[in-house]
Order: sequence, then structure tokens, then C-alpha cells
Amino acid sequence: MKIIRFTNINALREEILQGGLEQFVVLKLDDREIKLDDNYFHRMEEIGSDADSTITYCNYREDNNGEITLHPVIDYQFGSVRDDFDFGPLVMINVADALAASEDMDYKKDKAPDGGWYELRLNMSVGRTIAALPEYLYTVKKSDFRKSGEKQHDYVNPKNSYYQGYMERVFTDFLIAGGAMVHPHPVDPELWKTSFPVEASVVIPVRNRVNTIGDAVGSALRQKTYFDFNVIVVDNDSTDGTRELLEKINDPRLIIIDVDKSENLGIGGCWNRAILSEKCGRFAVQLDSDDLYADTNTLSKIVEKFHVEKCGMVVGSYLMTDINLNTIPPGIIDHKEWTDLNGANNALRVNGFGAPRAYFTPIVRSILFPNVSYGEDYAMCLRISREYTVGRIFEPIYLCRRWSGNSDADLSIEKTNEHNEYKDFVRSVELIARIRGNIETEE
Repeated sequence: MKIIRFTNINALREEILQGGLEQFVVLKLDDREIKLDDNYFHRMEEIGSDADSTITYCNYREDNNGEITLHPVIDYQFGSVRDDFDFGPLVMINVADALAASEDMDYKKDKAPDGGWYELRLNMSVGRTIAALPEYLYTVKKSDFRKSGEKQHDYVNPKNSYYQGYMERVFTDFLIAGGAMVHPHPVDPELWKTSFPVEASVVIPVRNRVNTIGDAVGSALRQKTYFDFNVIVVDNDSTDGTRELLEKINDPRLIIIDVDKSENLGIGGCWNRAILSEKCGRFAVQLDSDDLYADTNTLSKIVEKFHVEKCGMVVGSYLMTDINLNTIPPGIIDHKEWTDLNGANNALRVNGFGAPRAYFTPIVRSILFPNVSYGEDYAMCLRISREYTVGRIFEPIYLCRRWSGNSDADLSIEKTNEHNEYKDFVRSVELIARIRGNIETEE
């Protein structure tokens, strides 16, 4: 079986056609040094044939100067449509499928930043099996030594704007072909007539953040507004003095909801406790327990956006800082790829919406967050954007502080895979719901 260093669609088709029509070829997707196990080709071809898979990939090892670590991959789901899905550096493709999937591709896309790989694998995935073989069949030289928290924002780094724009166009074509495009609308004016105790509630779920929760709450309470607001902190059974610190804050606008360990709540469950509270305002506005609002006008800007655009959700932009508020790379995260026309569709391709996120309470109460501690916000945002417009604020109104205590500062590959697998599941459900909704509308 041939190994082809993938560069672009033109070169791949030419090499396949000149080399004779084998059933499979292996694509090498980057230039890292690779050592194959003796049984690599046998096992890959065996699984590809038995599963009749269009793409087959497997677990691999990483070699860091002789120190070997395992790098498991995850299964490809219907919703594994993000362009950074980790197949590893080697994938085996069905030759006939690859030729058919690339036949109508615009060969000018050889100038694509990835050579057309994303478009090819999306096309190949339609109606076919993509098989992840949970066996370690090769070893690759480790080249990226960054922690998970440092890699997290690659897709919104301004240096990658051309890449992101191109991938959005590819993905949009894929959604159109699959009948999954949505066209959100403003909130029904009747919902705005519901009365609430205050106009807005800042919601802060927290567990064991005694070093940062005081700063976060202070940032919220210092907001200058023309409307009434409160701050709802959901303390998820903290044991480090967080609760005691909160109880010392003398401000009637601070509402503390105490969660017992026996309730088994994740971050999503804590959000549900806040939004279902009778003290929750018309708009529920996110603030993480180790972050801050950029200034005293953040809450007013968010509420004003709700009233002007009658949207179901508002998402701001944020500045990445260290714990001492010094700006760190990549700086401002503004998700400028979001547009009113296509943002809700492109959101399925990327891993987040931005921050701070704010929700129109009647809508979010009708949906509720999944009771998990990662991806709960992404699931909610996708669900709202399926139907309702999303207001965007592209100036940084939020300070996202990165420090060693962040829950995603340095995740293992197993935990990273767990998070990605969950978000791919959320995308799968959302894609199916959007396709079904479009079919029902047409009928």
C-alpha cells in the first residue's frame, strides 16, 4: 500500500490515477517523522475492508526524545465537522471514494490553506463509515509541546483569519448540500411582556475559587446601570473558604444559592438553579468565577443590545490576560467570523461562541442546560441560535484570566478527547435537529 504525503487535491488525484487503482492509500497529513509498526498496513487494510470504511485512522504514540506517550483518537461522529478534528498524521482512504468525492471540487482550491483536505473528508463522510481503530499502530515524533490551554484559541487567533474564512466557505457549502442551514429570527415580542424582579442577573457558578471569586463578584457589583440587577452566585459545595468569603460581602444585590454535594450538579446544573430561581432577571449574564468584566459598563452594553435587536442571546468579546491582568497571546478574542447571515451555521464548525454569553431568560428556561461541566454553554448557544438571532458585541467587554488554576489550563489527551467527544455529540444532535426542522418546514 502506498503512503502519499498529502499536499492538495490535484496532486492526490494525479498520484492515485498514475499509481493504479489500489483499494486504499495512506495519506500523511504533516511532516512529522513516523515509524510504522510491522502490522500497520495489515490491520488498517483489514479494518477498512471489513468495515467498508471510507476513511480509517488509528491511535498512535508520541516520541518526546525517547519518552513514549500514548495518543488515543476518538470516534468520528455525524457531528465531527470541526476542521481541527484529530485523525492523527496518518489516515487511510478508500481510493474510489476519494476520487468520487473530489471529482466536482474546484481545483483552484489547491491554494486552500489545507490543500482541500477538510473539504475532501467532509465530502467523503456523507453516507459512509469513518472508522477509528482503537489500536496503537505507529509512533510519531512529538512536535507541539504547548499545554491544552495554550492551544485552545488557535482557531480565533487573528493570524489565522484567512484560514478560518476559507474553512467557513467550505463548511457552508457542506451544510447547504445537506439541508442543514438555518435562518434565525428575533424573539417574539409577546415574550418581552413577561415580568421579572430585576432586568438582569449576573450568574456565577463557583466551586473552590477562594482566590478569585471576590474579584469576580466585585466586578459584577460595580456595574453602573440604569436598571436594577442582581448577582446570583451558585456555590457548588465549596470547601476552600469560598462560601465564607461570599457571606462576608454586604450587598443586598448578592444572591447566594448553596448547592449540596449530594445534588451532583455540574456547571450546567448550577446554571439551571440560577435561571430557574424566582430572583433571576429578564437576562442571565455569564461571569466565570476567575474572570472579570472589562469595565463598569459591560452589563449595560449587553442589556442595550438585547433591547435593540430583540435577540435570544448576546455574546461579547474578551481579552486574554494573566492573573494580574497583563494581556497575553492571542489578545482579543472577538469571533469576527460571526455574521448575522451565517454565524449560527458556522458555529457548528468552531468550538465556542465567545464571552461573555448572556441569555434571554424565558428562552433559556424552556431549554435548560445539560448537567455537565464542559460544553454546557456550547450546547445552549447552538440550541438558541438554531431559532433565534444572536446579538454580537465585537469590542472586548470581558477579561478572561488564564492561570494555573483554570480547569482547562493543562488537560491530558484523555480529558481533551472527552471534551471533544462531547462537543461532537452536541453537534451531531444539533445537525440532525436542523435538518429535520428544515424538512418539516418544507412539508
